[in-house]
Amino acid sequence: MTNELSAVVRGWQFFCRYALRIVPISVLLLVPCVWHRHVEAGDLGSHVYNAWLAQLIGKGEAPGLYLAHQWHNVLFDFLLLHVANVVGFLAAEKIVIALAVLIFFWGAFALVAAMSGQAPWFVTPCIAMLTYGYSFNMGFFNYYFSLGLACWSLAIFLGGRRSDRLTALAFLPIIYVAHPLGFVFAVGTMAYLALQGMLPGVWKYAVPVLVIGGFVALHWVLATKVDFDVDWSKDDPFYVYNGSDQIVLYGAQYAALARIAVMFGVICVVADTARRRAWSAWKPFAFPLELYAVAFVVTALLPENLQISPESAWIGLLVTRLTTISAIFGLAVLACLTPRKWHLAGFALIALAFFVFLNDDMIYFNQVESNVDLLLWNLPYGTRVIPTLTAQPGWRIQFAGHLVDRACVGHCFTYSNYEPPSGQFRVRSQTGSPIATDSYFKSVNMEGGTYVFQASDLPLVQIYQCDRSNLLKICLRELAVGDQAKTFGPPVAGADGSNAGKASP
Repeated sequence: MTNELSAVVRGWQFFCRYALRIVPISVLLLVPCVWHRHVEAGDLGSHVYNAWLAQLIGKGEAPGLYLAHQWHNVLFDFLLLHVANVVGFLAAEKIVIALAVLIFFWGAFALVAAMSGQAPWFVTPCIAMLTYGYSFNMGFFNYYFSLGLACWSLAIFLGGRRSDRLTALAFLPIIYVAHPLGFVFAVGTMAYLALQGMLPGVWKYAVPVLVIGGFVALHWVLATKVDFDVDWSKDDPFYVYNGSDQIVLYGAQYAALARIAVMFGVICVVADTARRRAWSAWKPFAFPLELYAVAFVVTALLPENLQISPESAWIGLLVTRLTTISAIFGLAVLACLTPRKWHLAGFALIALAFFVFLNDDMIYFNQVESNVDLLLWNLPYGTRVIPTLTAQPGWRIQFAGHLVDRACVGHCFTYSNYEPPSGQFRVRSQTGSPIATDSYFKSVNMEGGTYVFQASDLPLVQIYQCDRSNLLKICLRELAVGDQAKTFGPPVAGADGSNAGKASP
């Protein structure tokens, strides 16, 4: 009997049966990885740049920098560095990101299938949007890898056999190397499921009550009892973070599309309700709906940012990262519906609009990066730069400054690079390094415009947008003693080809 086979064997049989669907979907899914010269994804530029620094450290060409023995939040960086050593960074970023995309998409697909009890083909457009959603566009690729691997692990765990659970546990070390949040998600969900499996009858519902109660207590402690900084601020009411926020990226059109997606999902559920008159027909929904409700409430109870000590970097964007998990569980609820052709057609149209919007924004970011390249490659090797680029007003993804990081690979150094001094990443800096500062807050303040540059900091070049009405216009200026990064003077040169004058302090 098929149900007596392990989850891995059943997964292989599924692949063999549906290979003619899986392969074309995978190829189509990778189009955004190659449709432009660079994959534009927030923190990705920082990942590439710091992998290059790791390469220089290995060659003894990065004075004042060293590699820490770190075993979490590094999987993407390890892969990027080792692939780049073979094929170069331009190809490496596409190869490793393509791998991450496939792991995440098919991991989410497998988990949704395991939770709903059927192959969720009609929600594949939704999974595709989630794959290229907030976590991807912010460039949180270690976290992204960890979630994809956690989904695979949980899908196997749900197979129920002892061998399935042992196989699922084997994933945990790799998930931890990717990112601790994915590890916590996998272990926490496994413990939740295992505990429910040991309890009889209605006692199973004590588990979600205990989990929510525990997070209510944690919320109270963080809000009233701790002496470190906790930031509860969110741009929108908590109910907005239902998972659909993962496709809200660069402009208002994404928010409108997210509302349409939610409304269409509700229509699908309402239409399906008319066909499910018996209560037993709703039984498949109970499990994914329970996990979605728990994930939603837990996320609402967590702070957005926290800082354990004044010297440490912030642990940030927790809620906006974790709604990826809520979205996966929400899709598992939708996947319990009786599939209809119009379900697939509707979600496909929404996904088409999403990727059209995304392509337009990637064209913009590639143009910005091209303009940055034109300026930086006219500078001598080893020039130290301070980037102060910003995204378009109102955009949710704001990591435009990391475009400079990637543009510097092989040529210049972003002296305000926050990773080495933060002590939270593999590449770290020592006092006096000419390549990076030794203070996280100094780095942040340099780019934020509150730091007054001293003679010991120079020479430095600032790269910035010199025309607020045209953010594609990129300029350079040499910084002097007493300057601040946001004190804009007449530009040295414009990357859009315009004639510009010498900058003054």
